[in-house]
Amino acid sequence: MKTIFNPLNNTTKLLSAIAISLALAGCNESNSAQTEEPQAAKKPNVIYILVDDLGIGDIEPYGQELINTPNLQRMADQGMVFSQHYAGNPVCAPSRAALMTGQHSGHNQIRGNFELGGFADEEEFGQMPLQPGTETVAKLMKKAGYTTALIGKWGLGGPGSYGVPTKQGFDYFFGYLDQKQAHNHYPTHLWQNETWFPLNNEYLDPHKGLGKHDDPNDEASYEKFKRGDFAQQRLTDEALSYIDNKKDEPFFLYLSYAAPHAALQAPDEEIAKYNHFEDTPYDGVADGGYVPSFRPRATRAAMISHIDEGVGLVLDKLKKLGLDENTLVIFSSDNGPSFEGGADLEFFDSNAQYRGFKRDLYDGGIRMPTIARWPTKVPAGKVSDHVSAFWDVLPTLADLVEIEAPKNIDGISFLPTLLAEDGQQQHDSLYWEFHHWNGSHKQAVRIQAEKNADWKAIRFFDEKSKEGSPIELYNLTEDPQEQNNLAEQHPDLIAKAEALFESSRTRSFMDTWNFDYHAGKK
Repeated sequence: MKTIFNPLNNTTKLLSAIAISLALAGCNESNSAQTEEPQAAKKPNVIYILVDDLGIGDIEPYGQELINTPNLQRMADQGMVFSQHYAGNPVCAPSRAALMTGQHSGHNQIRGNFELGGFADEEEFGQMPLQPGTETVAKLMKKAGYTTALIGKWGLGGPGSYGVPTKQGFDYFFGYLDQKQAHNHYPTHLWQNETWFPLNNEYLDPHKGLGKHDDPNDEASYEKFKRGDFAQQRLTDEALSYIDNKKDEPFFLYLSYAAPHAALQAPDEEIAKYNHFEDTPYDGVADGGYVPSFRPRATRAAMISHIDEGVGLVLDKLKKLGLDENTLVIFSSDNGPSFEGGADLEFFDSNAQYRGFKRDLYDGGIRMPTIARWPTKVPAGKVSDHVSAFWDVLPTLADLVEIEAPKNIDGISFLPTLLAEDGQQQHDSLYWEFHHWNGSHKQAVRIQAEKNADWKAIRFFDEKSKEGSPIELYNLTEDPQEQNNLAEQHPDLIAKAEALFESSRTRSFMDTWNFDYHAGKK
């Protein structure tokens, strides 16, 4: 399988011309000379596209050969591909919280998928909400004079809470408030600001499989699980409408698709494009318990291609409106791929060379396919090996719009890397923690530039036994697949990792998001 992971030569300095378009003050037709004074340069628009459970190997720019993603390849050819950009967490809500706040999971309010309510419409209560007064990237962009919108999946505060997008800096919201509802790509409704927006779908339980009398090998058994109003298409349509409506003012658009997260669902005509795959039906009972799929391989591929089509429509819209060269577009995924819903990740080589998947702190769970495009500003066709993470996005955008970032963040701006300029600061370390609902916890730290290499230390902890496992240590420079545990050979790095596990976090207000195995604590 082809790959683009060829690190940049650190001695090569890529210079890009920063073209500033100045509008001239109008002058009337008279014999007297008129002085033309430039207006302020128009602020660049920002579109951040986030997808759900997409692996680093799932798209063409990172070597995918079975799923067609020509528009993401176009974006890569015209922009910069990041080979070492990390998610905020290996699951949805805490990863998105890191993106929104600039804080990693050792300091963030939201450190796990803390679910409220259930999956039925009447049980839609969302997740643990962001608190009032939280500094978010949307609030920052508003301060800088931007109109702001979230179109897509939220997951940081349910209906009626202080965490809803319109109370966290977004002028406009359209999409899923409760991430549990996003397990169904044919829901009865989405939300528009704080009001239900009905879709033309009958209710479908996203976690109900085939009945005991249904034949899993008969395609007719799956018909009762089909609906017609595909929410992901609604998100694309709304994004295009928003860009049309805001073309004359600087905007920040967070476009957050809920695919290819399970359940595996897509329009029949999209699935048909991949009917050449040999497929085994998924009955919806095992491996995640989502709605069944007669062609799970074809369906997952269709979901990813559908996202790619949406990205292409967004890029085409920008070009048509003359916004292309004044809009930074960033694409990424919230965490690694998941086997849930019948997804065959091995067939697609979804995590490429990397170990682990969703819910893992190995790189397969957190190293994300990430592309940035800004014609004439971001160098085209480049691959960056700069090490960055979701909590770097907020300070990067603050740097871009020339506004001060909050003081209590963990992120570092990577704008110099985007613009191929000197002065890029580096992280000494990157920290993650993951708290699973079943009582298992994990910590990981990436240690930069020690002994002429980059290292990853990982520790697991079982809350029930109150015991932590020995720390694992991997040389990412020589072993990016994290196969060779070198803990015994480097006790000094283990000691450093233990210190970073302590110093990189504060105690959470949620007891279930704390580690109590060190320093003799119970």
